[in-house]
Amino acid sequence: MSLSKQDLLTRAMRVKALVLDVDGVLTDASLFYSARGESLKAFSARDGFAIRLAVTEGITVAILSGRLAGPVRPRLSDLGIPREFSVQGSRDKRADVIILADRIGVPVAEVAFMGDDLPDLPALTVVGLAACPADAASEVRERCHFVAGSPGGHGAVRELVKFLLDARGRWAEVVEGWVGGTAARAFFGKKDGADRGRRRGA
Repeated sequence: MSLSKQDLLTRAMRVKALVLDVDGVLTDASLFYSARGESLKAFSARDGFAIRLAVTEGITVAILSGRLAGPVRPRLSDLGIPREFSVQGSRDKRADVIILADRIGVPVAEVAFMGDDLPDLPALTVVGLAACPADAASEVRERCHFVAGSPGGHGAVRELVKFLLDARGRWAEVVEGWVGGTAARAFFGKKDGADRGRRRGA
């Protein structure tokens, strides 16, 4: 979808919540099965860092997936995404992205959603900022406002978070915070720092 740079920035500046598909967005869409069913998913640590960074910058992150998968729950716990901000097994992503927006407390026009295939189109058409990875289906790419340069599971979410924070004029400050050593406490929190110190014997 062709937008002027200013229109794209305006949409990005309004975003207060980021909703993400799982397979093909947080992962590369590979499914690993054992005799007991799906047993593994591979997630990008860089995408995970970006998700936590978005939260520290005041962007609420939620999950909207069409599949039920056991490995997703521990990943969401690791990222600090509350269970009420996660919908798995969705059969109507348009309705469910609106439900998530309502739970978060923002209008759907202030939601960014990243999806990768046809089942994501109903949600992508109602949110304020529609986004997808570089390897999303062509029908999805041509309808999105933002197309990442990276594929799903390999940094596409990080690119989107960077774009959102750039639009807010925050990215350069975030980088400088890490360069200067002042960002870690806000990002990891006091508890993590204390636990790390105890592990080191401090």
